[in-house]
Amino acid sequence: MTLCISLSARPSNNGTRFHNHLYEQLGLNWIYKAFAPTDLALAIAGVRGLGIRGCAISMPYKEDVIALVDAMDPSAKAIDSVNTIVNDGGRLTAYNTDYTAIEQLLEQNAVPTNYSVVVQGAGGMAKATVAALRDAGFKDVTVVARNEQTGRSLAGLYGFRWRPELDGATADMIINVTPIGMAGGMEENSLSFPLETVDAAKVVFDVVALPAETPLIKAARAAGKVVITGAEVATIQALEQFVLYTGVRPTTEQVRAAEEFMRAQ
Repeated sequence: MTLCISLSARPSNNGTRFHNHLYEQLGLNWIYKAFAPTDLALAIAGVRGLGIRGCAISMPYKEDVIALVDAMDPSAKAIDSVNTIVNDGGRLTAYNTDYTAIEQLLEQNAVPTNYSVVVQGAGGMAKATVAALRDAGFKDVTVVARNEQTGRSLAGLYGFRWRPELDGATADMIINVTPIGMAGGMEENSLSFPLETVDAAKVVFDVVALPAETPLIKAARAAGKVVITGAEVATIQALEQFVLYTGVRPTTEQVRAAEEFMRAQ
């Protein structure tokens, strides 16, 4: 049996259900488990030493794990953020499938590139999001982050603006890449953007995957906005991880069945 795992401060069943359902559909003798590591370096050493084939990386480890791998695929190196590790005989290569997910969802929802955008957050997921926006052709992007060093650095890297607080700013598309609204957190019932900012937006995008209907997404739906959810991000990035781990690309029907199984929990 081949083992794949995920490492997160607050593990969810999303990836576990998605991957295991695909393994079953495809008749693969694989299993996927989720863990909350108490020591990241030891956890990654375990991936190497135990021959664990694949390892998903979630908040807050997407940057810290860089020093623990052997090689960086261009998808991760370009943004200095990792969400996937593939183990080839003890050699660990890091990838980032978050970028791919963001890129695909912007295209699928036909978000005009002349829209103004506010991205709230400056962590690993924010890097993937801002890079995808730049590469898709968006020009009017503001990164909102309280930490001036990380916020200004992220914005400057891609030629965008930084500000420490929202302070009433609005945009055509607002994107939350903070843990606000995440199940199990101290702010799980909080809105990541104020209602007036939601009302002024045309597209509301929340990368938080659990729950699928975050307070921000619920408010956006109630206001009749176009919404892009973290659950959608989770599906696409997990699919690309699955392909990296197994070398098999499931059919659209198989992915849809796994996605429905994942969301039925």
